[in-house]
Amino acid sequence: MLRKIDLYLVETELKIRFETSFGGAKKRQAVLVRAEERGGEVGWGEAPADQGPWYSYETAETAFYIISKFLFKYAFQTDDPREFIKLANRVRGHSMAKAGLEMALWDLQAKLEGKPLWKYIGGVRDRIESGVSVGIAKNLEELLKWVEGYLEKGYRRVKLKIKPGWDYEVVKRVRKEFGDIPLQVDANAAYELEDWPHLKKLDEFDLLMLEQPLHYNDLIMHSRLSSLIRTPICLDESIKEPRDVYAGYSIGSFQVVNVKPARVGGLTNTLEINEFTSKVGVPIWIGGMLETGVGRGHLVAAATLSNVRFPNDVSASDRYYEEDLVEPPWVLNTDGTITAPNRPGIGVEVLEERVERHSLKRVTLKS
Repeated sequence: MLRKIDLYLVETELKIRFETSFGGAKKRQAVLVRAEERGGEVGWGEAPADQGPWYSYETAETAFYIISKFLFKYAFQTDDPREFIKLANRVRGHSMAKAGLEMALWDLQAKLEGKPLWKYIGGVRDRIESGVSVGIAKNLEELLKWVEGYLEKGYRRVKLKIKPGWDYEVVKRVRKEFGDIPLQVDANAAYELEDWPHLKKLDEFDLLMLEQPLHYNDLIMHSRLSSLIRTPICLDESIKEPRDVYAGYSIGSFQVVNVKPARVGGLTNTLEINEFTSKVGVPIWIGGMLETGVGRGHLVAAATLSNVRFPNDVSASDRYYEEDLVEPPWVLNTDGTITAPNRPGIGVEVLEERVERHSLKRVTLKS
């Protein structure tokens, strides 16, 4: 059973400003969860909600509040992550807050069992394919320089952020410069169904997928769009829990699913989505939300699951941060993979002095 839970609202600085269709930032906030059991073992999780409600209605502040006022009591009732999620679902929504605490319990249980987290959850590979997500640049020349640098480092797939006015010509230029590299685009809900003739022009580039082109809470219009264009539709923001996968599959809203463990409520729901999509033949891959090395450990574990069929948005620590919060940092192998560690739990040591240094506030919770 747990002895205490420590919450940290941390702020870290990105190497470069990361820009998407809904805005950009140079600094990144998150909530780190430290769960300590009575024997002294510790598990870590991360709720990667950001400063503002742009990608999601959740923010780092709301996640901190929801965990500290409502969710923590369920972890003191059970330290089994699956049972925790059943209890925590009495709280509606707030998936990232739930995931941060649930993932700490997964890390803790894996350590108590003496197993790497990826093996503990049933992973099937000890190296994961790594792709890179490239934000919207100031100009095309800057973007091309970024892409060239990531390809030189060995990343196996490039994802371009797009928005109206920064789409067709951008993809055309990247294809011209870099040939038939594995390439996909992500709109972060920037388009309307009426834009389908313009989006259909992207078919000529043989993209792996078009990610979340329409409204962040939509399944129906995506179903219609998927019948109008050839490029496979991948959903991200619209998939908030396993039931969204079931519903979207039943009406043909997607051909691929981007599973972000924190967005769908944690590793328990990630496992459920992996099992369902495997049965129905829909491939998945693991997306990221600029997690620190703590959350990245959970992403690496998730990316070892059986139905992950595309390179993941799980990059090396130095892709985003000058200084990560874990040791050793997550590194990219020369073949474009990241190694799943063989140490128990997430497989890296959380540097608590760095966590303290980057903390804006902290609270300790007890039963």
